[in-house]
Amino acid sequence: MPSRQKLLIISVISFILLYILISRSSSTASDPSPHDPSRRETPKVQPAFKQRLIAVGDLHGDINNAQKVLRMAHLIDDQANWVGGEDILVQTGDIVDRGAHALDIYRLMQKLRGQAEGQGGRVVSVLGNHEVMNAIGDWRYVTQDDIKVFGGTKRRQEALAKDGWLGAEWLANYSITASVPLSPHPSSPRLSFTHGSLRPSFPSLLPYPDAINDLGKSLLTKALNPPLNPPYPPSPYSGLPKDHTREEAELYAEGGPLWWRGLAEREEGQVCKWAEELKEKLGVRRIIGGHTPNFEHIVSRCNGSIIIIDTGISSAYGGVLSALEIVYTLTPVKEAKEGHRQDPFILASTIDQDEDKRQGERVIEDEQVDAKASVRGGLKGRYIEREEVHAIYEKRRKWIAVEEREVVLLKSYRYMHRP
Repeated sequence: MPSRQKLLIISVISFILLYILISRSSSTASDPSPHDPSRRETPKVQPAFKQRLIAVGDLHGDINNAQKVLRMAHLIDDQANWVGGEDILVQTGDIVDRGAHALDIYRLMQKLRGQAEGQGGRVVSVLGNHEVMNAIGDWRYVTQDDIKVFGGTKRRQEALAKDGWLGAEWLANYSITASVPLSPHPSSPRLSFTHGSLRPSFPSLLPYPDAINDLGKSLLTKALNPPLNPPYPPSPYSGLPKDHTREEAELYAEGGPLWWRGLAEREEGQVCKWAEELKEKLGVRRIIGGHTPNFEHIVSRCNGSIIIIDTGISSAYGGVLSALEIVYTLTPVKEAKEGHRQDPFILASTIDQDEDKRQGERVIEDEQVDAKASVRGGLKGRYIEREEVHAIYEKRRKWIAVEEREVVLLKSYRYMHRP
């Protein structure tokens, strides 16, 4: 029999070998690459174009948490000044009600809008149902502290009127929905932002987004035209302006984009059918909204086609702090030096398997090239178009979708690919 000393040595060596084996397995398992669903090996080429977009949901009068989220997303510094450069910020409404400091958040957004434009960035503001509620005199969720911050009921109404600073800000810089391009090229993929859900059968859906936004501005102008409806409570509820139209009533109704929750609450199969219908009708890649809170995380449905970003950020709800991040890049494709290529305009997506089921080529043309596009729009040739979608939380990030496809940008600003 082996001596006790030999048994001890064998045990120690076995333990060391087992430890090394476990360590190597753990190291392999901790490789971050499995968290990237694309799993595509791409050459290390710098993108020719990069755009970062941050979307933030309902804030409900909590200036402290609003600033925390914007700092978390690296859009503002400790003095609440814009440091996002050319980033895009989209806020999907319901800044007002439930909390005490809606005034401060609107002032912040107003300041950031100007600062972002000075750096080549952009702030996109969407109206929520609570903004329109306040406009028509429905003050059920207005706190007494909020009224005090405005300087009293009369001062608050004066601020909301169309000639007041907040009413004028809403009319000039806020809309019911927004279609936001991810690059300056007219053929760029676009994202839809609305506070609630867009209903495919909504009668004023098209042309998008103008039909909805024209109705919203018309209704808001009527509501903010002095004298404003007396606040309810304590006054009786006045409802929509007396001269509102049937289409404006449909906009504000339960099935309209301010209140409807269908894309957030209906079963997955139905929602995915609606998502495909909406993407085709609206010409967008994703439909993003708030209004229906999940207090734990941002909700992605139908492979990221539908994203609901309301996580109850306000301390009135006690949800998690969150922001949606989308990073869009165009990276040149390195062409082979030898041989002769004759396949410049077709591509099957490497990420979205549903896309592979479709066939045929699509050519999207748009002659509206703005000043920014004229500077950057000179890109032409073959590119890998990559879109990374993440949820940002206080102590972690979680990917939602990563999509790649090869595209061709033509000198005439046409964009061709096989979807």
